Amino acid sequence: MRADHVDPAQHVPVSGADCDSRVATEGHVFVCKGAAFKPAYLTSAVSAGAVAYLCDETLVPSLAEACPATPALVVTDIRRAMALVSSEAWGHPDRAISVLGITGTKGKSTVAYMLRTILDGSEQGSGCGIMGSIDTYDGVEGFESVNTTPEAPDLWRHLANTRDSGLPCMVMEVSSQALKYDRVVGLGIDVACFLNIGRDHISPLEHPDFEDYFESKLRIFDQARAAVINLDMDHAAEVLARAETCEKVVTFSATGAEDADIWASGITSELGKVSFVVHSERGERKMCISMPGLFNVDNALAAIAMCELAGVDDELIAAGLAHVRVPGRMELIETSNPSVCALVDYAHNKLSYQRFFASVREEFAGRKIIALFGAPGDKAQERRRELPREASKWADLIIYTEEDPAHERTEDICAELASNTPEGQDFEVICDRPAAIARATEAAFAAKEGAVVCLLAKGDETRQHEGDRFVPCETDGAIFEREVAKYVD
Repeated sequence: MRADHVDPAQHVPVSGADCDSRVATEGHVFVCKGAAFKPAYLTSAVSAGAVAYLCDETLVPSLAEACPATPALVVTDIRRAMALVSSEAWGHPDRAISVLGITGTKGKSTVAYMLRTILDGSEQGSGCGIMGSIDTYDGVEGFESVNTTPEAPDLWRHLANTRDSGLPCMVMEVSSQALKYDRVVGLGIDVACFLNIGRDHISPLEHPDFEDYFESKLRIFDQARAAVINLDMDHAAEVLARAETCEKVVTFSATGAEDADIWASGITSELGKVSFVVHSERGERKMCISMPGLFNVDNALAAIAMCELAGVDDELIAAGLAHVRVPGRMELIETSNPSVCALVDYAHNKLSYQRFFASVREEFAGRKIIALFGAPGDKAQERRRELPREASKWADLIIYTEEDPAHERTEDICAELASNTPEGQDFEVICDRPAAIARATEAAFAAKEGAVVCLLAKGDETRQHEGDRFVPCETDGAIFEREVAKYVD
């Protein structure tokens, strides 16, 4: 990275950084990036009080003409520079708070919420911030997330708000895209957890192959002080090798691997809860997770390991896990008919399907499994082949429907899913998602053996990505509960 075009006589104090002219603020550096960037965006930011701008060499002529009196920082690597400049502009808030980061193909949001629930029960009652695929909260701002890990100026703003609000900790999901494209460069992560790795986000617009996806996730350890690693996952040896640069490495295993630092035994499931005994250097103690899903023992062990490294008391850990609720993750919706229920979950890739359906088959034995899902547009094309094949191993009925089609037609995506469905599998295509949920509910109440309706991929989301817009929609759970009313007194 090279920076130039900065006149020492133009030095001005800076208090933050922005990359969206609509939120540009007085005293901030404005980041000019993207193929569609227009000089008018910089003009708007300067009018709002931006005191300088960051850009690459290709934009220099047009921006210098638009704002000739505004100091410019010109670089050759805009993404890396954006992260480093943002951390400096916001005053390195990561040095004043604890940052707990989670990466992996499945389970990031659940572990993040487990940590949040545990830390919110601290004696100080101060809670913590969170950044992830469900929502963002930093003590000042709170909203439904758009990106799992935001762009660097926004990320550092949230960290600064967390610091300024007196919150001691930020829990964050760290996506492969954030790591690949340097959104988190310069961020000090106190504890980094690597949950698992499977094939996902492989497409021309994301990662060209698995190796790129895996390598991107491994970069989390390049900036972490301590590491937490799941010994049960594929490629565990490679992950352990990459984490050798960390000051401390703690491993965990839900299968009781002998060389794990933290492991589980006596795993049982009953009435929508999972219990187990955790073993660590602190001794043995019983834990209960207040949500179904045997695979959530993995997630709980990850949270326990991270909390032990952070010095959290056992009592707070146990209390948090016993009361955790993760919006749209293994949310059990019961009905007055004891043999019919729904599970709302964000499962959306092959690895999550394998774990989700295996747990459903065991925890809801004997019931018909009705799976409702789609595939997103413009990305992750592998899912259109893998998900029908994996779901067909478990589901009695599959219903293909809308799931964030973006710039593609839902009809085309569903047709591709249908074409990859194994012969003999019972399936339907209903592109309208509320109508699809209505059909799944009807089929569930018609099943003599009872049924569990699996509403997958959207979780607790209230928007559908259609074209360039995010269109408001009802949550899957709300639609199911409304449909249930037609079949019960």
